[in-house]
Amino acid sequence: MSTSLRSVLVVVLAVAAAILAVPGTASAAPTTTGYDVSYPQCGSSLPKDRAFAVVGVNGGLSTKANPCLSTQLAWAWKSSGAVDAQPKAQLYLNTANPGEVRNQVSTWPETGFTPYGTCDGSNSEACSYQYGWERAQYSVTTFFLPAAKAADVETSPAAYVWWLDVETTNTWQSGSSAALARNRATLEGMTTYLTSQGGQVGLYSSTYQWNQIAGSVPADSTLAGRSSWLAGATSVKGARVNCSRSSLVPGGEVVLSQYVQGDWDRNAACI
Repeated sequence: MSTSLRSVLVVVLAVAAAILAVPGTASAAPTTTGYDVSYPQCGSSLPKDRAFAVVGVNGGLSTKANPCLSTQLAWAWKSSGAVDAQPKAQLYLNTANPGEVRNQVSTWPETGFTPYGTCDGSNSEACSYQYGWERAQYSVTTFFLPAAKAADVETSPAAYVWWLDVETTNTWQSGSSAALARNRATLEGMTTYLTSQGGQVGLYSSTYQWNQIAGSVPADSTLAGRSSWLAGATSVKGARVNCSRSSLVPGGEVVLSQYVQGDWDRNAACI
């Protein structure tokens, strides 16, 4: 090969290598990270690259709406869906049981027929169950449906996974096994309403908070077998560790693990 021809060939190969090295010419793999957002993120520029998103329906309390629900729902439905097991758009509801301070709230039920008997306005499992049913119904019909219509996204509750957000920052009963049973009854009432609308129901909490609020769940409870979304990690590595932990309820499995990084709640899919 002549010197001149060899020089030309070197130049051609160098140019080709430079073209292949230009950033963005090769398509990057889509992210598998999900995010959860709610009223604290109102006005924020939401992450553009997400596989799925979980949106809070309430504004911190089950009686209040997330004022940005419509906008955030529209954003959630534009997720990539890169994780097959995780729907693009999911929802979560705030939960509580104020039965011990029922004289301080206007939403405690006075009547209702439940699996625990008739609610008579007392601090009972029956009224706790009725309270949960009514709070879930109110969140769906008063907050979710108008927001979904405004966002022009799916309005059927059956199209969503509904996570029950169980945290000690909300009002719960405590101090006895009977109090924990009443708390479970509230979550059962919420679960039964949501499943009656065709929705899938999962449970969000940390193991510590769940044990403080709900305790051990009987095998015949409507909470048994529900998927768990575990909180508490601060890194992807920590989230992966949580994926291997036991579920919150018997017969369930951990399918999501939340980790807080920077200003965002991120989520790793466990399955």
